[in-house]
Amino acid sequence: MAQRLWIELDKFNHNVKLCLESSSEGMLNDVNEFEPKLIIAPFLTSKIPPEIYNNHICLIVHPGIKGDRGASSLDWAILNQEKKWGVTILQAAEKMDAGDIWAYNEFEMRTVSKAEIYRNEVTQAAAKGILQSIENLEKLDFKPQKLNYSNPEFKGKWNNKIKQSDISFAWSHDALSIIEKINAADSSPGVLAKINNTDYYCFGAHLETELKGKSGEVIAQRNKAICIAAAKDSVWITHLKSTNEKAIKLPAIDVLKTDEIQINNISPFDDINHTTWQEIRFELENNIGYIHLDFYNGAMSTDQCNRLRETIIEAKKRTKLIVLMGGRDVWSNGIHLNVIENAKNPADESWKNINAIDDLIIEIINSTEHYIISALQGNAGAGGVSLALATDKVLARNGIVLNPHTKNMGLFGSEYWTYLLPKRIGQEKASKFTEECLPWGVSIAKDIGLIDDFHGETTIEFITFVKVQAENIYNLSYFDKLIKAKQFQRRKDEMNKPLEEYRKEELEKMKRNFYDDDLNYNHKRHCFVHKIIDESASQINDLYFSRRDIYRKRKWESKSYNE
Repeated sequence: MAQRLWIELDKFNHNVKLCLESSSEGMLNDVNEFEPKLIIAPFLTSKIPPEIYNNHICLIVHPGIKGDRGASSLDWAILNQEKKWGVTILQAAEKMDAGDIWAYNEFEMRTVSKAEIYRNEVTQAAAKGILQSIENLEKLDFKPQKLNYSNPEFKGKWNNKIKQSDISFAWSHDALSIIEKINAADSSPGVLAKINNTDYYCFGAHLETELKGKSGEVIAQRNKAICIAAAKDSVWITHLKSTNEKAIKLPAIDVLKTDEIQINNISPFDDINHTTWQEIRFELENNIGYIHLDFYNGAMSTDQCNRLRETIIEAKKRTKLIVLMGGRDVWSNGIHLNVIENAKNPADESWKNINAIDDLIIEIINSTEHYIISALQGNAGAGGVSLALATDKVLARNGIVLNPHTKNMGLFGSEYWTYLLPKRIGQEKASKFTEECLPWGVSIAKDIGLIDDFHGETTIEFITFVKVQAENIYNLSYFDKLIKAKQFQRRKDEMNKPLEEYRKEELEKMKRNFYDDDLNYNHKRHCFVHKIIDESASQINDLYFSRRDIYRKRKWESKSYNE
């Protein structure tokens, strides 16, 4: 959310400083130092001091409809099966969420997790609302709307912070109601449920209509997810977290640590005629192959990278044009830091994971007999950006955020980025942007050539656009010439510098990152996975986001970056 809003404000040449503060003293120090005209709180976890909101306009992004108040707005909207919801931009006041309203935008709800709604519909509505609020700030006659429950526009109410008692369930309940509760608490705090007589927090719930069993019984496993029988139907749970104080969210089987659950794997190419969960799914439509992923939060473990590579190899036998759809919610965020953190030897698992994603990407790069498109429905970070750049055409949904860097995690990065990124945007920009660690919006990304195009604020709009683009390319009278041109360019690039050299150079640096504790990767990964504030990272982010004066003359729309 914060990165998306920074991108939107940056486009209009606003001078923006990011402050990562939770204490009143820290907030006051930042405000006194920067002297802002406007303060925006995109994700408020503690109250803004009255010394600030009484002297500055402070706008809070609240993921609720007009009149909705409380810290669990989206949770309750999912539990109450709301058909429409919204985002209110309101002014900070003494009472929580009771300030004047500066902007409001609605959206249609979907039956998906809270995290997916937040990253997509909520973030889109928030970006619109903040830009509307800034326009209103510049209007001399604008007056924000007062909270008024006698006004029929105000359909919201005060909601207490959600508790486990509000989302608890029994496995004897209907499967859909169980999924609804897990969706409402995903990705935090998760729903506490008993599995094999032990309590775990559950995440990533999906309906299963064919597999049956006794309520509460773990009846199958698939790609490290588990299937638990409920009333009538069953529920797939992809991730669990134990109740131990230092526990982290992991693939379900890695938490249960058992080999006794029956394996029920299905191929990405199987023709499934019932509702189930598929982590990788292939669809052939009008001679074009679409590969869909459901990697939780976009993280890609060693096993997931290997299985996706195998899927691409098989898909190439069935079609000449492949579209990598990625995840509906997140495209990809590169290697799986939680799985790595949980490994007996994190350095060894890091090494396996980075080599697996390198193998996946080189499979795509060397697909010289095929045309491959990446369709970014959701955000992409780290190696996930390189994964997209490995294809022949990169399309993105309007509003997603790209983070093509790994420095903040203490990593040089691999995934052939030293070949792919300069090939797209040139060596100078590639070096500069990976060092700066700033997020990229799609308009900037298109302007400098990182992506080819973007379209659609919703997933449906974007997928429709992608299919039209793919079919237009496939039906070109000179499609075969596109393939030949691709082959010629690959041979030329290989003669200039073999891919093996790029990989060797990157992995030499990555090996030092993984195995040398003095380089901070292990510390930064641990802080990230366990949600510990890393003071050094906070300082770096604060520095990068406050250096706005360097870019104030940047005008992307006129393509004058090199000036």
